[in-house]
Amino acid sequence: MASMKIFNYYILKNLFIATAFIAVILALVIFLTQSLKFLEIVISSGSSGSAFLTLTILALPRFFEIILPLSVMAATLFLYNKMTIDTELIAMRAAGYSSFALARPAIIIGIIATIILWAITMWISPLSLSKMQEMRQELKSDFSSLLFKEGVFNQLGKGLTVYINEKTKSGELAGLMIHDTRDKNNPPSTVLAKRGVIMIGETSQQVIVYDGSRQTYNTETGILQRLSFDRYTIDLPEGGVARKRWSEPDERTMSQLLNPDYSIKRDVENLRNFSIELHRRATAPLLALAFPLTALAILLLGPANRRGQTLRIGISITVVMLIQGAFLTAYNLAQNNSSGLILMYILTLAPILLSLFMLSSFSENIRRQFLYTKKEIAA
Repeated sequence: MASMKIFNYYILKNLFIATAFIAVILALVIFLTQSLKFLEIVISSGSSGSAFLTLTILALPRFFEIILPLSVMAATLFLYNKMTIDTELIAMRAAGYSSFALARPAIIIGIIATIILWAITMWISPLSLSKMQEMRQELKSDFSSLLFKEGVFNQLGKGLTVYINEKTKSGELAGLMIHDTRDKNNPPSTVLAKRGVIMIGETSQQVIVYDGSRQTYNTETGILQRLSFDRYTIDLPEGGVARKRWSEPDERTMSQLLNPDYSIKRDVENLRNFSIELHRRATAPLLALAFPLTALAILLLGPANRRGQTLRIGISITVVMLIQGAFLTAYNLAQNNSSGLILMYILTLAPILLSLFMLSSFSENIRRQFLYTKKEIAA
């Protein structure tokens, strides 16, 4: 009994270290790839490095739904294969330990990872995604620094093009040309002005230009109209510094998903998507238990090979990738068909239950009886 406790502690410690190491490496890779998405926004808006770091960190929790199950599986394959090569597992089997007893430490790590993922998917990830989208909107709403670049034609939405010669240190725009084709009922207009400023209000954004002219050309009459002005105001698209935006299903907490606002039309139209998101959060974390169990069922059953188990490792990785791919397919299928929801539960629960059965003493006794009967028949 004491030796089993020592054995469990030994594997648990090494599994935890290996899982944490692999998870950190994968997180760093994703951190680097995701950071490129926010780099241009942060640089263009003139924000600090802390804003860039915050945006990238806020994007990470959602990726742990994939990182953590794969990390547990990879750590399990590495450690149990190493113990087979070092004859540690062979010695434990000779001492009378069953396949389930050998797999118990990995099962414990898988359960812990599943609980952590439930906390991430149900609480941490929605809050981080919501905060990230709010920060992105705040950065994008700053037209004066994000969209108005010197010496180029800036496309501000559909039908509005702005050119500025330079931006002064005081924040003014010097040498403007604004071409506006948004009003389909009137001819396109071109505004030329010596200077201008961006005015940001609670519900709208405007550019106010001074000392210039507005020109329109009527294609039907062939007349060019010109109006000189001292001051002229042009509304910009996407009003507001940070307009209140509709939260996507993956940005909502469990409470918000269970209690949508029926007074908001878009909430009512997305009730099915809210339900699918709830099921995804319930099932996806179970992959952190399904993956290592699947790997263990393939590695531990059958004769051990001290030279390594490359073939079994390859089969384990293939099966796990198939389960992951099928789960993503089932999630996409669930958007239009309820059978996708059923498939999501099957793909997470079936590998767990089947692997537990294969590792159980009952299944082991059946295999021993089968081998004994086969030998008798051969004799």
